[in-house]
Amino acid sequence: MENQFLYKAWANIEILEKIGQISRDEHPEQWVMAVRLLNHTYVVDQIFIGHLRGEPHPFSSTNTKETPTIDELRENLSFSDSWLVQYVKSLDESSMNKEIEFTFTDGDSGSMSIREILNHLVIHGTYHRGNIGMLLTACGIDRPSDTFTRFLHQNEPLRRSKS
Repeated sequence: MENQFLYKAWANIEILEKIGQISRDEHPEQWVMAVRLLNHTYVVDQIFIGHLRGEPHPFSSTNTKETPTIDELRENLSFSDSWLVQYVKSLDESSMNKEIEFTFTDGDSGSMSIREILNHLVIHGTYHRGNIGMLLTACGIDRPSDTFTRFLHQNEPLRRSKS
C-alpha cells in the first residue's frame, strides 16, 4: 500500500501546480473551488489520521471555513502525505484488519478497518483531483497526467520493458 500513498503525494503536487495556473482574475470561482476541493481532501485525511492515531482531531466539518493559500495548502498536504506514507510503512499485514471505531463530523458513529480507511483516503483524493481536473479544463488548462500507471512507470521505468 506504500506505493498508493507515494502516488497520492505525487498526484497532490501535480494538481497543486495546475491549480497555480488558474488566473484568479479571470476564473475566481474556479480557483476557490479547486483550492477548497483539495483542502477538503487534506481535512478528511487529517480527520482519519486522528482516528488512526486514536486521538481527537480539531475539525467540526470536512473543510475549513477559510480558504487557504496555495502555499499553506501545499505545506499542509506535504505534512499529511508524509505522515501517511510513514504510517503505511510501519504497518504489518495483520494490523490492516484492525477495526477502528470513530465519530463522523456530523455526529454519526462509524467503524472501518485500517485497510478500509487507507483505501478510502486514496480513493477520496483521486475522486476530488478528478473534480479539480474538470475545473482546470473549464479554465483552459490541461489536466495533469496524474494516473497511477504514469506514477509507477515514471518511478520504476523497468516496468515498461517487455519480458
